[in-house]
Amino acid sequence: MARIEPKSISQYPWYIRWFLRRQHRKYGRALAPSLLWGRFPGPFIGVLATLGFFQRRSFPVGSTLRSLVSIRIAQLNGCHFCVDLNSYNFMQAAGAEQKAAEVERWHESSLFSDRERVALEFAEAVTERCAAVDGRQITALRAHFTEDEITALTAWVAFQNMSAKFNAALGAEEHGFCRLSSRS
Repeated sequence: MARIEPKSISQYPWYIRWFLRRQHRKYGRALAPSLLWGRFPGPFIGVLATLGFFQRRSFPVGSTLRSLVSIRIAQLNGCHFCVDLNSYNFMQAAGAEQKAAEVERWHESSLFSDRERVALEFAEAVTERCAAVDGRQITALRAHFTEDEITALTAWVAFQNMSAKFNAALGAEEHGFCRLSSRS
């Protein structure tokens, strides 16, 4: 349940109303994080612009891996909206429902490649205690990623942590994109 109630749509600036109406047409209602971020329009536009940059085809880390890492970050931060959305995005990109369902148990699952495992380990380390990231993890990443890709992955992990922490702290509600996102 949202801890901050959305404003009346008429109280948002025109450009936020336009965005919220587009979401309503696409998803049947405006998404909870948008209603929350919409209370802070300038940074919200910045968040949307940053997200757009990350979602470009030329971004050094592909959408499937980004979604996989995002599910884990969302789980660690307790962002049920983010688990819902990112599980849906992963299944759309990879078509791998069982893999999406096993992200929380990636350490024990045989479904994950070595490349995915080092990315998930790194995402967990950054999410749980960034200061604990060490040379060993960067060396492990270098076996599977270029330095540009490592930098891009780190930017994505940081962005997803900001988003998941914002949504979880304010109780952004799930939309129902994905049946896998039910809370444990």
